[in-house]
Amino acid sequence: MNNPNFFGIRHLSPAGAYYLRGFLDERKPRLVLVEGPSDFGDMLSDIVRGETKPPIAVLAYTKEAPVRTVLYPFAEYSPEYQAIQWCHKHQVECRFMDLPSETFLAIPESGMQETEGEEGRMNVYEQLDRKSGGDGHDTFWERVMEQAGSMEAYHLGANSFGANIRSFTEGTENDWAETALREAYMRRQIRKAVDSGVEPQDIVVVTGSYHVEGLKNWRDADEDLSDMPKVGANHTLMPYSYYRLSTRAGYGAGNKAPAYYALLWEGLNRGEPMYAVYSYLIRLAEYQRGKGNPVSSASVIEAVRLAMSLAQLRGGTIASLRDLRDAAETCLGEGSVSNIILATADTEIGTAIGALPDGVSRTSIQEDFYRQLKDLKLEKYRDITAQDLMLDLRENRRVSSEKSAFIDLHRSFFLHRLRVIQVGFAQQQAVSQDNATWSEHWVVRWTPEAEIELVESALRGDTIDGAASFVMKERVENAGNMGDIALVIEDACCCGMEKAVSYATAALQRMAVDAASVEDLAKTAQRLSVVVQYGNIRRIDAKPLEPILQQLFYRACLILEQACVCDDAASKVVITAMEQLNSAELAHDFLDNAEWIKVLDNISERDDLNTKLSGFAAAILLERGSMDTRQLRTEVSRRLSKGIPADLGAGWFEGLAMKNRYALIARLSLWESLNDYLDTLDDEEFKRALVFLRRAFADFSAAEKDQIAENLGEILGLNGQEVSEVVNAMLDESAQEMIEGLDDFDFDL
Repeated sequence: MNNPNFFGIRHLSPAGAYYLRGFLDERKPRLVLVEGPSDFGDMLSDIVRGETKPPIAVLAYTKEAPVRTVLYPFAEYSPEYQAIQWCHKHQVECRFMDLPSETFLAIPESGMQETEGEEGRMNVYEQLDRKSGGDGHDTFWERVMEQAGSMEAYHLGANSFGANIRSFTEGTENDWAETALREAYMRRQIRKAVDSGVEPQDIVVVTGSYHVEGLKNWRDADEDLSDMPKVGANHTLMPYSYYRLSTRAGYGAGNKAPAYYALLWEGLNRGEPMYAVYSYLIRLAEYQRGKGNPVSSASVIEAVRLAMSLAQLRGGTIASLRDLRDAAETCLGEGSVSNIILATADTEIGTAIGALPDGVSRTSIQEDFYRQLKDLKLEKYRDITAQDLMLDLRENRRVSSEKSAFIDLHRSFFLHRLRVIQVGFAQQQAVSQDNATWSEHWVVRWTPEAEIELVESALRGDTIDGAASFVMKERVENAGNMGDIALVIEDACCCGMEKAVSYATAALQRMAVDAASVEDLAKTAQRLSVVVQYGNIRRIDAKPLEPILQQLFYRACLILEQACVCDDAASKVVITAMEQLNSAELAHDFLDNAEWIKVLDNISERDDLNTKLSGFAAAILLERGSMDTRQLRTEVSRRLSKGIPADLGAGWFEGLAMKNRYALIARLSLWESLNDYLDTLDDEEFKRALVFLRRAFADFSAAEKDQIAENLGEILGLNGQEVSEVVNAMLDESAQEMIEGLDDFDFDL
């Protein structure tokens, strides 16, 4: 009986794509059925447009949250892509024949992929690797199929390959239930085509070689498929990249070296079997030379010879990728793969990304993204290679139009909005404190993942602005404390979204009525302080935030003293809060300076608080010029006196040493007091104090220790350099043992 022409392929097989074209030329079909979701038919006209440049992918995604996605990528050398192109060129009908995407997306929730029992079950390709020995199945496929040499050899070999692996895995694969459903559906599509009047022999079926045997009984396609799982789904065409095609990025049907496979494809089209061998090694050499690593022509020639010799020893006729790697490591890498690792990644994986015509198969949020890329002159950053982007948010008065004058500011708004909706197109970097108010540094890199994240954001809004607004509103509604809302206000300011600032501010006012911890108050005050400071440069009216900031700051001042009644672990949180409140007060004239100094004075003088916090309060007062040398000497004498327990005195000094060290080091009276204090301690008290003092000095730099040594030398009447050498010298064995023993020091003695 007449049957369709089944052509088994591997999804990213240059030889498969090349020989499939010859097969189609020979068979001259009226209909070509291609493995791929059957609801992707509307994508075909865009896939074959002249402006479309592979690699590309069709992305299907659920209409409802949580968004699930599934990808179907095409390289130029994908057999499916070449089949579609051949049909377009010869005006032959082409259809996708696999399960619709709405079913693929529903399968994970349906339980079809769950397995029970049978230990030791593994993926078919893991089994193939076992049977292929050290070379693995990729090398086996390349030697046998990519180097098949003729259309007949590839056609028969691929179909036979699929039949053999199917014979020992059928029914035992983890996804067998899904595979059985897919094949039943594809058989149904073949049967429908024949029933519509197309003769079986006039149909070519392009499918993974594993499925060929499962589709041959298409005449018996009578399974009931009415209960297939389904979920609401949309789909879109998107650019893709060679990196994403590579198995390094986790794409299961990919290959390890998409750029190398592109060389195989080019060699087949040129009719030059050795093209990939020469090109691979030449490109490695070019990369090495471009990075300043000399590679001679003689080394490249030797690498070619060695690769071909290795191929013959391993049973091949032309060098495979494994042979080329080994030869390159020996001849170009001087025997070390690390010497050429970057060159091999560039040559094997590559940085190619695809392209689509404007307006092709995009969601509205994708359209908005690409429109803004163009408007903001950021199109050159749509590249797989990371690039630095420096922004100056100030008005550029050297240009004539307002749009140009504030283009960097609007770029900042755009990138921050992408950050808020978690689209990883750009990552913000730290900048120096001197220009932090007006300068931003971003590292920008386009990836297919960013495109997927854009599509996932389509459920939040039709535009970047709309999605960001939705996300921030959701964050406000789910906020657990004031700090969370203040972060939304800060983000909204960075995004240039004044309505979101107003919305979050109103929510913050409502939440501020309730009690809050000093940690929450300080964190919130700091974030509002940032917005008030930088609001003008981002063209945001931050005036409404000032009374809220005043209110929060005053409330923090009222409860800060009581928060200082805490243990050492909790003191870290309070120190952070004190630092945040101090920074906010220094930045704004409208905050109550007198109240803040009064609170710090109280904390520094009280004996019933955590002494580290009292010391830290004193350090802030010193830094602000609100404590003079006489007051410091009095406080030191009081805190470091014989009647004070060693741990309390040393803890106070630790807090004092946490700020403005150079000013402390310059105060000789401080070191005289510390020296006098240590002289009053007996051996056990000294050990007790040493535990805390070591912690206080732990992160002092060598230069700071040198300056302290000079002070001690002056106090003790010794040579400062000699004291420095002693201070910075390695401990002898007995001293080291004593120090290590302090870890087990019994503080109850």
